[in-house]
Amino acid sequence: MVLDRENVSYFVDENSIVRQIWGSSDTILLIFAGAAAEFALNKAVDWLYFTGKLPADPLKRLFSTVSYARQIVFATYGDALQAIDKIASIHKGVENQRGQNIPDWAYRDVLYLLIDYSIRAYELLERKLEMAEKEEIFDVFYRLGTGMQLHSLPSNYTQWLVQRNSALVANLQYGDFTKDLYLQYRKHLGGFRFLILRLAQRLLVPQQVNELLGLGKNPLAAVMLGSYKISRWVGLQPVLKNALLPVAYKEEIKALDGYAYPSTSRKTVIQTLL
Repeated sequence: MVLDRENVSYFVDENSIVRQIWGSSDTILLIFAGAAAEFALNKAVDWLYFTGKLPADPLKRLFSTVSYARQIVFATYGDALQAIDKIASIHKGVENQRGQNIPDWAYRDVLYLLIDYSIRAYELLERKLEMAEKEEIFDVFYRLGTGMQLHSLPSNYTQWLVQRNSALVANLQYGDFTKDLYLQYRKHLGGFRFLILRLAQRLLVPQQVNELLGLGKNPLAAVMLGSYKISRWVGLQPVLKNALLPVAYKEEIKALDGYAYPSTSRKTVIQTLL
């Protein structure tokens, strides 16, 4: 069946800045780095340990979360709503297994970090975003959040910024789960790639996250970023990226540049989330 794209309504407009951000493996990998930092610090990280999938393979769990969000960004409106309903249902199933509800703020925090790192990653690699573009990013994920029936969401970017800053103070802590998860990152990435992750996080994360993780400042981080940007200009980016990426994820990450309708079904992507 051939999709008549001229008559299809997409969840995100085809000319949206959100598609530019989520259509590049470079920005997606930075979003991944930011998510890795905050997942480890979130006070509700025990929910991710409950299923066992996060400590067993944190890269796969985080990559599937980012890939799922990306798939919604490029989905038709109907497919996006179905996917959002399905993931809400899966989370409800986990809640039933544990006999507790995932806190509303924990759901919001994941949504908020996707907004924040979409902006931070693009600005770090490309250019400063206009306020209208930031509001557009907020709107896409606001619609995702309302589709999941999240409560107490801010109604605009300015309100989100206030809530985001408050959440960074209230909902993050360095604990045993944080320590264990970073040990798992190192184990699965190897020493050199783990160092690259930490350097990227130094450049990317908010100050509160930096302080809790003890990332500090390192001039090598800026050198790394500058070198990577130069590699893009001179055409060496594929070589450098190939050397830096975990072997198990090279093909998946390569497929993130641009967007084609994925061979992996929506069902398969969702099943890897929890």
